[in-house]
Order: sequence, then C-alpha cells, then structure tokens
Amino acid sequence: MTNPSGGEPPRILIVAARFYHDIADALIRGATEALGEAGASHEVVEVPGAFEIPAAIAMALADRASVQYDGFVALGCVIRGETTHYDYVCGESARGLQDLAIAHRLPIGYGILTCETRDQAWARADVDRGNKGADAAQACLTMVQLARRFGAARPA
Repeated sequence: MTNPSGGEPPRILIVAARFYHDIADALIRGATEALGEAGASHEVVEVPGAFEIPAAIAMALADRASVQYDGFVALGCVIRGETTHYDYVCGESARGLQDLAIAHRLPIGYGILTCETRDQAWARADVDRGNKGADAAQACLTMVQLARRFGAARPA
C-alpha cells in the first residue's frame, strides 16, 4: 500500500510482545517490510507479553508532545495453555486496544495471534505463509488514511 494522499508519510509505532520471541520476530519482520514498502517510517518497542501492549500504547500517547505517531501496530502471540490465563490475556489485550482506538481515534493494526498451538502460531506469523504482521501493518495504514480523510489524524 502506498501513500496515495500524497501527504507526509505515516509514522508508525510497532509494539511487540516478546513472550514468544521467535514468533514475535517473524511478526515484526512482516510488519516492518510492509511499512517499508508503503514508505512509512516506524519504531519498534518491546513489551513482555500481549497484556502489556495497550499500556505501552497509552504511554506513547502520554508523550505526544515529544513524539507523534500516526498509528500503531500491536504484535504478539498468545497460545492456549492449561488454565484460563489465555482467556484473560486475549480478552483484556483486545479490549484495551479497542478502548484506546475508540477513545483516542487511534489507527491500530491488530496483530496479536490467539492460537491453540505453536504450529498454528507459526502458520500465521511466518512471512512466507500467513504473514499476519504485514496484515496488521496494512490495516494500520488503511486506518491512518481514513483518519486523514476524516480529519482525525494524530489525535490527542
């Protein structure tokens, strides 16, 4: 996806959960390649797990005076285990991101994989197969364009 508006290239913050570091690396690779192809600049910050992603984006918003991003890409992986921890992490990270997106009119590309097995996660994260990192980056860029169209770019 290119920048058809002809405006300033988007600045994107990728927030990546490192709990499954190898899967996170594949997601980051897919996202950064897609953003590069679109001419967008990006920065990557890492957090321990998917649960921490919404808080990291909220922290970036608190520092809007010095750093401005047009959109965010949330990347991570949650694999079901033997307890209900999976359900809480998946639900709360998704809810936190959606709450941020709505409250602050934020373009957020959602790339948190929620899988039953590591094989399922790899099938989605691998840049030569599912490439969900690229999908999340492209979703973010699409929402950045929409925000610019409606005058909601770089919300406070």
